[in-house]
Amino acid sequence: MIEDKINPSYYRKNIEVTDFILEYDMGFAEGNVVKYIVRYPEKNGLEDLYKCRWYLNKIIEKKEQEQKNET
Repeated sequence: MIEDKINPSYYRKNIEVTDFILEYDMGFAEGNVVKYIVRYPEKNGLEDLYKCRWYLNKIIEKKEQEQKNET
């Protein structure tokens, strides 16, 4: 069986990650957090966790700034 390079098996378990992201209408950063956390065990391990953390930190920074601007 030839592995699909666009949508490899580690992107698809019970639900395709892209479908989940779209279903929940996630933004770019949120979608990347989901993507990296789901695929890290089968793809890039710790590197994907670092990427996940980077995007999560960006989301947190944005929310903190929004809270500051509200006060």
